Amino acid sequence: MPEQLHQIRLSSILDNDFYKFTMQQGVIRLFPRAVVRYQFINRGKHTFPEGFGLTLKKAVDHMAGLQLTREEKAFLQNTCPYLDPVYLDFLEGYRFQPHEVQITQKDGQLEVHIEGLWYRTILWEVPLMSLISELFYLTTGAERVSDDEIISRTKAKIEGYKKLGVTIAEFGTRRRYSYHVHQLVLETLKKFGGGSFIGTSNVHMAMVYKTKPIGTHAHEWFMFHAARYGFKMANAVGLEHWVQVYRGDLGIALSDTYTTDVFFRQFDKMFSKLFDGVRHDSGDPLLFADKVIAHYQAMGIDPLTKTIIFSDALNFEKVNRILEYCKGKVGLSFGIGTNFTNDAGPAPTNIVIKMTEAQPQDEDWTEVIKLSDEPGKHTGSPKMIHLGKTILKIND
Repeated sequence: MPEQLHQIRLSSILDNDFYKFTMQQGVIRLFPRAVVRYQFINRGKHTFPEGFGLTLKKAVDHMAGLQLTREEKAFLQNTCPYLDPVYLDFLEGYRFQPHEVQITQKDGQLEVHIEGLWYRTILWEVPLMSLISELFYLTTGAERVSDDEIISRTKAKIEGYKKLGVTIAEFGTRRRYSYHVHQLVLETLKKFGGGSFIGTSNVHMAMVYKTKPIGTHAHEWFMFHAARYGFKMANAVGLEHWVQVYRGDLGIALSDTYTTDVFFRQFDKMFSKLFDGVRHDSGDPLLFADKVIAHYQAMGIDPLTKTIIFSDALNFEKVNRILEYCKGKVGLSFGIGTNFTNDAGPAPTNIVIKMTEAQPQDEDWTEVIKLSDEPGKHTGSPKMIHLGKTILKIND
């Protein structure tokens, strides 16, 4: 193993996506006894070199020493007033517990399972994925382009987006090439992105580069609600609970946990007026835009007063195509991940970590699923996917 492997360690508990913290506050308040399981899914069928699992475990064990610093707590207090003092005190005392993560490797196949109280285990997914991604490139001997080339590529992209007149957030923590590449990207976006670059999903990077942390909730919020309340109630109760916790703040709703069509059946006039907009994360973005616009118009709401955040595998060409189609019809912004933080030469990893089961409150374990707008992105067992599609009357 290369010597630099010993240096692959997270340096901040905030080196994570913002929506993990916002959801964590909601879980603490509403579901403090819920227990969940997550699993690593190797979509790209990557082969991991011998000893990878042990190296990953050492990096995970190191995370037990991470804790919120006084400066980090002050940053959250000043930047995120909707994170209440009780939650911030909790986060100050929070420590990762590596026993919640089980890592095994057989030949080139890596298995990672997470289990524990949801309010605790919710923070594992993103840093684990970023570690797996970075370690993969190091252990396989991948060679990336130079720092100057990373800067040059990022500068060209953000200047292109500025010319388009769109706002861009960086969403690339989970599949970044490395922490160092992530730093280079943020430095460049901050330096050259004035008027276009509006923030990052990574809270640590937001603090370091003095920009805005961006995010609301993820699929797991609604996946858990299906386990607790059933598929038909998951979206509506999930949204109700979000409003209960945040009272109008953090108002971008994720729409594709059980397909957008199902979501809009329950995104009634109250939700449509209260939430600032919706996020697109799968399926045809132009078809999605049509559905969003038609929905708002049917509710008597001007779509230009609402925002679609597009965040599905974006690059310049795709952003330009969406902009040309949506201009003058609806508000829009873009969250770009891998194309910023893993445009470094080698092909990006195709990996995810997803919630697989939930035990809502002293109940039986229940499998959870995601029924994306893109059938290839469905997650869960075939039996449960079939059940969910049957109950929700989804045909794809």
